[in-house]
Amino acid sequence: MIQGKFITVVLPSYNAASTLEKTFRDIPHDLVDHVVLVDDGSRDNTVEIAHRLGIDTIISHSVNKGYGHNQKTCYQKALALNSDIIIMLHPDYQYTPALIAPMCYLIANGVYEVVFGSRILGKGALKGGMPLYKYISNRLLTFTQNLLMNQKLSEYHTGYRAYSRNVLESISFMNNSNDFVFDNEVVAQIFQKGYEIAEITCPTHYFKEASSISFRRSMTYGIGVMGVTLKYMLCRFGIYRSRIFR
Repeated sequence: MIQGKFITVVLPSYNAASTLEKTFRDIPHDLVDHVVLVDDGSRDNTVEIAHRLGIDTIISHSVNKGYGHNQKTCYQKALALNSDIIIMLHPDYQYTPALIAPMCYLIANGVYEVVFGSRILGKGALKGGMPLYKYISNRLLTFTQNLLMNQKLSEYHTGYRAYSRNVLESISFMNNSNDFVFDNEVVAQIFQKGYEIAEITCPTHYFKEASSISFRRSMTYGIGVMGVTLKYMLCRFGIYRSRIFR
């Protein structure tokens, strides 16, 4: 705990057998009270390794329900555990668990209610092996969203995030997509509720075992991101009320 705040790390997992143990071992367990792993129908032995590691809560989807649905299960369980701070960390070791402590301290001390680990602040993205086309598309999408949503994030697309309980309870994340655009919908919901997002420079590591979506799925994601931005703008001007902003 920090300042009496109960801290839960959620691990949305899919075929993470080769990197799960390293990720789990590096979590600061002297600070984190509970770890929740949700396995989204993995074809490898992710669940078996999770049990061997003694992870506190393990939930298995019998079939793959999608990245967004996985997070929905993660956050529902974390809230049911009465968590005050919830950190979403990918178990593929693309993001270092070493940043959990500073992210939590910012929330526990009331400085911010949302903290993102940004691969774009500094030079961590390309240095860590992010494919050039992903870097360029990340920068273009982020620039466009900042312009249209009147914000100043360095990155909308990170998978390393910390939320206060208040934030997750105030947004309708269960209405979001079950696919990858879920993350971007959450960002729009946070801004729509008037919260600010803090960012911490985060080194990243792209390697064979690290999860990644194909170029085709990246294109679909990019189109989805622009759709989210349009919904946000229409909602802002009172033209249209999307279900994700209810």
